[in-house]
Amino acid sequence: MMKFARQLSRALLAAALTAGSLLVPAGGTYAESAPIRVALYADIGSKYKSTVPFVTLQSAEAFNLMAGGTTLLPVPGNNKIRASLDLYKVKVMETSSWQTAADAAKKLQATSDKPQLFVTTRGGASVYQLYTAPYASEAAAKDGFARVNKAGLSIPDGQAAAVKGNKHLLAGDFATSQEAETVLVSITDAGMDAWKVLAAGADGSARFQVWAGEAVNDSELAALQVQAAAALPQLSWGTTAVSTPGLIIRTDAGMDWTSQGQAFHYVVSGSGAKFTAAGNASGIQITERSKRTYRGDLELSGLAGSLAVINVVPMEQYLYAVVGGEVSSGWPAEALKAQAVAARSYARAQGNKFEVANVVDTTLSQVYNGIGAEAPVISKAVDDTAGEVLMSSGKVVEAVFSSNSGGRTADPSEVWNNGGNTFVSVLSAEDAAAVGTSKKWYYLLLPSGVAGYAREDNIKLTGSRNAAGLSIATATTKDVNVRPLPVIESSSSPVGKLNPGDNAVVLDQVYENGSYSWIKGPYTSAELLKSLSGKTSNALPSSIISLQVTQRGPSGRATQVKANGEILQVKYPDLFRSAFGGLPSTLFDIVPSGSYTVLGADGKTATVSGSQTAGVLSATGKVSANTSGTVVMGADAAARVVTGTSGFYFIGWGNGHGLGMSQWGVKGMADKGYDYKQILQHYFNNVTIVKE
Repeated sequence: MMKFARQLSRALLAAALTAGSLLVPAGGTYAESAPIRVALYADIGSKYKSTVPFVTLQSAEAFNLMAGGTTLLPVPGNNKIRASLDLYKVKVMETSSWQTAADAAKKLQATSDKPQLFVTTRGGASVYQLYTAPYASEAAAKDGFARVNKAGLSIPDGQAAAVKGNKHLLAGDFATSQEAETVLVSITDAGMDAWKVLAAGADGSARFQVWAGEAVNDSELAALQVQAAAALPQLSWGTTAVSTPGLIIRTDAGMDWTSQGQAFHYVVSGSGAKFTAAGNASGIQITERSKRTYRGDLELSGLAGSLAVINVVPMEQYLYAVVGGEVSSGWPAEALKAQAVAARSYARAQGNKFEVANVVDTTLSQVYNGIGAEAPVISKAVDDTAGEVLMSSGKVVEAVFSSNSGGRTADPSEVWNNGGNTFVSVLSAEDAAAVGTSKKWYYLLLPSGVAGYAREDNIKLTGSRNAAGLSIATATTKDVNVRPLPVIESSSSPVGKLNPGDNAVVLDQVYENGSYSWIKGPYTSAELLKSLSGKTSNALPSSIISLQVTQRGPSGRATQVKANGEILQVKYPDLFRSAFGGLPSTLFDIVPSGSYTVLGADGKTATVSGSQTAGVLSATGKVSANTSGTVVMGADAAARVVTGTSGFYFIGWGNGHGLGMSQWGVKGMADKGYDYKQILQHYFNNVTIVKE
């Protein structure tokens, strides 16, 4: 394994940390601070992009749809509704048969043009209207129109798909739903598409309007106005609906493509339109967000041509879910408190980083999975530290953290080349808490010459050794799988099997792949080049023959890697994780699978590769010519197998960027009796805890 990592001290902190003046009140009694805005769905350009055609909302209790301070409509408990954004669309067909529309929708599901099905009433009969949507521009809708026409759909005779827009005529403004309904029926019976619309009146009351048509542009809208006035001259047709914020009320008939189910569908329309699903004690579930349920309110608006859904929630309630999503509720209370203060500090330090939101709900900010991640012990830890944040030099600290630092936290120079004096590399021996109950794996050489890993509870040592002094092991049960890496992965086939009575040579014993230590690979040259593509600022070689870590930072993390002797130039060191196919951390060694460097008794080194002939110790302990499956031993008694195949293993420690607080280290320190203030003081330099 990694020599530099094994040399990290695992001793306890030299002296107990003192926290006498660490908690500093900001003055006065704590009061709930401003809510935090969490982007669930939004297109914020390069900062964050997660979009969806619509959201399906439901709650065990009633909630309200609102515009500003105006309640537009109550939604009964356990009722599903949908919400989407009024954009460009393709109207595919109309039919009196739900099944006909559903069959066409199923074909469209396999394309990039997502179907939406609505039902309306015309002349007392149901009419199903199939669309594909949404499209951010007329040009995008025209492209969708071309694809729809090539989808092989059975469109009723006399019909043709058409591009539709979000410009509507206003047919009237009404105080009651019944008044609006009367006008709506007269329009639909005349063969025009029209809908009731919820809007906020100037006096703060809820109003009903009737909008008609789906014009793509102003000229089309003007032509539609002429046609409408000719058909229904008794109505006063206006174009102010183009800019009026409103919720178009439609009936969704595409809740399930296997059987007809209906729900109200509210389409957010109008310039600057912003509506809110006001929360309740049970929270509101979003089906499309893995059926997660969220406290607080859900703000619905448009951004960059897509639906934006922002969760506006009190900070402490947000933290109930964040802490529960980041660490286990079974961890000690002091560890949970430390996580709560760090997460609160991180969130407060973001400001309006995401323009319409302070944070997002992924690891790009902090994991936020809603009420389902909460637990009473976590809520108590948040409440016990309510309002507490880390501060340094008069500013709230962006208290970053990662899962496991692998024994030592990172220095800013090893991650993003910034961080100031708040972050320094410190020992985190307690990271080993992550493997406290984990099984170890034996690294074995089978009689066939193949090497792999078997879990310790399936293997026993025989007490014998081979001529090289290596232990001999056998299986304790039939057909023990020997795996390519020390982890059970259904996607990877075993490299061999071991049965009782079959002997194998023990080359090493390692922890199971996890957050503390791991082995990845072997990766071929082609696989590495594919992963590196687009992540380096210099040209890549046509083939990778050699790959070496040539520079490390204060904690031992890789800050420079050379391929074929040339530096792989990345924007910042932490990018090596994604550049090499998603490595857990940058605290790694690179070991060629087809060669091994041997340290001789005279201090000289030599590299033995799969294509060379050398006198080395085989699995039987005899000296033989180098072949696939040959064991090479160094002066430190470490053993490796020369496989004869080209590729590279990454052998590493830790999980995450490693900067700031190590979550497993926090758990380990709490297990040893440190309180949350001492823990935070250890991981963050020159900080105080201030109660907001």
